[in-house]
Amino acid sequence: MRILHTSDWHLGRAFHRVNLLGAQAEFIGHLVTTVREREVDAVVVSGDVYDRAVPPLAAIELFDTALHRLADLGVPTVMISGNHDSARRLGVGAGLIGRAGIHLRTDPSAAGTPVVLRDAHGDVAFYGLPYLEPALVKDEFGVDKAGHETVLGAAMDRVRADLATRARGTRSVVLAHAFVTGGQASDSERDITVGGVAAVPAGVFDGVDYAALGHLHGCQTITERVRYSGSPLAYSFSEADHRKSMWLIDLDADGAVTAERVDCPVPRPLARLRGTLDDLLADPELTRHEDAWIEATLTDAVRPADPMARLTERFPHTLSLVFAPERAPDDPQVSYARRLAGRSDQQIAQDFVAHVRGAGPDENEAAVLREAFDAVRADDAVREVAR
Repeated sequence: MRILHTSDWHLGRAFHRVNLLGAQAEFIGHLVTTVREREVDAVVVSGDVYDRAVPPLAAIELFDTALHRLADLGVPTVMISGNHDSARRLGVGAGLIGRAGIHLRTDPSAAGTPVVLRDAHGDVAFYGLPYLEPALVKDEFGVDKAGHETVLGAAMDRVRADLATRARGTRSVVLAHAFVTGGQASDSERDITVGGVAAVPAGVFDGVDYAALGHLHGCQTITERVRYSGSPLAYSFSEADHRKSMWLIDLDADGAVTAERVDCPVPRPLARLRGTLDDLLADPELTRHEDAWIEATLTDAVRPADPMARLTERFPHTLSLVFAPERAPDDPQVSYARRLAGRSDQQIAQDFVAHVRGAGPDENEAAVLREAFDAVRADDAVREVAR
């Protein structure tokens, strides 16, 4: 069976105020063409179809177009909701849509109920595990501790239990939206840390032939059977070096996996430039970036006059301008943002405690801070679902 694995469409998302709807529509067209020309048997979309719980109308219309085009091909599609989606909204009409061969899996309670497709070698069971927010699904899975590894492990127990009841030789594919240990993150993924831990081990997917992952925006291989497709478009400058693609997976009669990357259309390349303004304007090596979307970091000791206007004369698609004068880290003039760069909310809070009272929090106090951050994040998730 030939499977096209994609994820993280984030329909409706902009890139530094640049509307990407046209580029997203071009990707949908590319996906449909790939399905037809490469004789794909099934498409899997591993979450974050939309960029937010209540997407703009134009994004919904593009999704509707995508569904119709996929259904017209007669190729089954399995989709799950991600942490950016409203599972309840995405799942509306799933029963009817399923009759057209588009299978939306947004209900955690159905984790052990697969979409079963057949090829010349028998059945392939596709299990859709929507994004599992630990605080919201721990009761469904009967776990005491609300953690990503715990709830995802319980969901996979249901998958393995169902698979054990099926005919010998039944192959299996799991769709999941999670942060798996070994994956490389970028700046554009929403933090899903719970209890100070976001990642789950790849071993949680043992027992299935292929795990089609979503959430991380870089295409990457965790193991031969556990892969991220990544997002089809770049959504932050931290993805400037990404090669945007989908996985074309061939699952043979014995469940062995062969994988090929299929590149996605690039609306405009990205470049991150750093140096003084005069250097950036004069360096002949930067000519190749003149048509790219630009993030420019200026290292001038004194902020130059009209930097954006001067930059856009050479780089007309400059979208982000950052000032980072070359100073020692302990220089009092180093910006607050630079001092906090790369630090988690938990670390910032602990630093604040140390600053106020002269000593950082002890183990119990750090646990209270973690619980507070987890509670706020879980409450945000509940509010999004209820919107």
